[in-house]
Amino acid sequence: MKQRLKLQALIEISLFASLGLIFDMLIPYRLPQGGAVSLAMLPILVMAYRHGLRGGLATGALVGTLQLLFGAYIFTPVQFLLDYTVAYGLVGVAGIFAGQVKQSAKDGAKKTLTFYLILGALIGSALRYVAHVVSGIVFFAEYAEGPVVLYSLGYNLTYMLPSFLVSAVVIVLLFTSAPRFVTLATRDIR
Repeated sequence: MKQRLKLQALIEISLFASLGLIFDMLIPYRLPQGGAVSLAMLPILVMAYRHGLRGGLATGALVGTLQLLFGAYIFTPVQFLLDYTVAYGLVGVAGIFAGQVKQSAKDGAKKTLTFYLILGALIGSALRYVAHVVSGIVFFAEYAEGPVVLYSLGYNLTYMLPSFLVSAVVIVLLFTSAPRFVTLATRDIR
């Protein structure tokens, strides 16, 4: 049974990472130095709440790494890792609340469920934001108009705040309207 759960988790991670990449590609407008408002974090959050920290980190890192194949802004390997693999991977930290999310969904406690969903999304988004800000300070300083730290903080906030808000609203609607979605299907395949 444990082997099936591991296989199911790996399949879900790959499918949801692909979905995250698709959500990111659906955006018609990107900011000049990268970044866009998208639902790319949504599949990462779903996996974080379904499979915990490891599932969320793996899905996020895979989403970020897959972006390499589809038009990522790459200046150095370190910048790529920081802006993509690490930044999206950090969204998966929301998985630290997987236990609380599952228990709240099981108990039908929608307010508690909503609280943990938003808190996890906020922490994951904030960590992604920090990774982008650091990358902006280190690698995109030449584009700064004024102090580079303030520029990077402001520039990255223009797309990260709306991305967090949209992802948080959708994840709350998804999990509160279909709380069974948070649980794993463990039926035997015959």
